[in-house]
Amino acid sequence: MSEITTSVAGSGRVVRVAPYVLASSGEERRADLALIERYVIAAGIGLTATVFADAEQPPPIGRRSGWRAARRYAEQGFADGIVAVARPAITTDRAEYEALLEDLFAHRLFLAFLPDEGWGECTTPVPRRTHTGLWRGTGSTPPCQPPL
Repeated sequence: MSEITTSVAGSGRVVRVAPYVLASSGEERRADLALIERYVIAAGIGLTATVFADAEQPPPIGRRSGWRAARRYAEQGFADGIVAVARPAITTDRAEYEALLEDLFAHRLFLAFLPDEGWGECTTPVPRRTHTGLWRGTGSTPPCQPPL
């Protein structure tokens, strides 16, 4: 991830991530997306306006329509990586996870998760949409900057 983000930042572009959520209800989906948005904005990373989700009992990651759409979106250059709340939203199978990471990296993409620390207590700037369709903070520095 750091290799990709360093390369993107070195080119003068904002690092962009597409949010991916695995949720059993619309309420849970909205809550997870809000968590991702707060964290990504606080970290100073661009969040795509397009979001991706799957619901219910998920099939293997490669057969999920929301995940496949997020991958295509990133592979087409609209995002540098995909961010999810936690690894179980992707897979708990170690071999499948390792293969997924290798495949993403081969396409110069990364996968990130929110830390399970108490960062959620941080206050963040009010987001605003930029002309590029990315969500960004107001430019003020939030009281805490969790690393992504």
